[in-house]
Amino acid sequence: MKSATLALLLSCFALTNLASASGTVDFSNSGGTLSGTTAGLTLSGSVLIAVSGLNGGGTVTGDLGTFSLSTGALASGSLKMGGTFAAGGMLTINGNGTNGIPNGVLFSGTFSAPISWTLTTLANGTNSYTLTGVLTGMLGGTSVNAVTVQLTANTGTGFFSGSTLISGGDTTIASVPEPSTLAFFATGAMSMMGMMRRKLFAR
Repeated sequence: MKSATLALLLSCFALTNLASASGTVDFSNSGGTLSGTTAGLTLSGSVLIAVSGLNGGGTVTGDLGTFSLSTGALASGSLKMGGTFAAGGMLTINGNGTNGIPNGVLFSGTFSAPISWTLTTLANGTNSYTLTGVLTGMLGGTSVNAVTVQLTANTGTGFFSGSTLISGGDTTIASVPEPSTLAFFATGAMSMMGMMRRKLFAR
């Protein structure tokens, strides 16, 4: 369990350092329960564990606040085998005033495009899912675009059946809304999540 936690933190640090270098703001979260039906998914109980680039600052870690999201309804595919959820829903990141992070809403946004729900089956036959979506919202009174990538915990040889745990996730916000920038960070975040998946589940 300690090695899994270390892998998650290292992945988050790598993503936040990348974000700082490019003038973006990055939020990393850990844990929580992802639940739902074809009507949509909801993530609750996830903890904000790292923030980078907020108000021009460096990387701050710890128990910094909460992270939650909801999606639109399933538009194609299936909950078990992967598919696409409709745009809509919300993603909210709240700070708790710890380590210089403001107390209150840090970012609030809406999914502005269909959300990808991807099943990955590992070599040992176990499964995990990745939720990826692009958002528009508000950060410190400024309208911004963002991309979030959330990786579920391994569901064993079974499939998503209405509820699963989240291993961790990352939300990158572009200070200047440029789709190409978001695409770049989505690709980078997916790569880091793939590395984290292999570290967590390849046993």
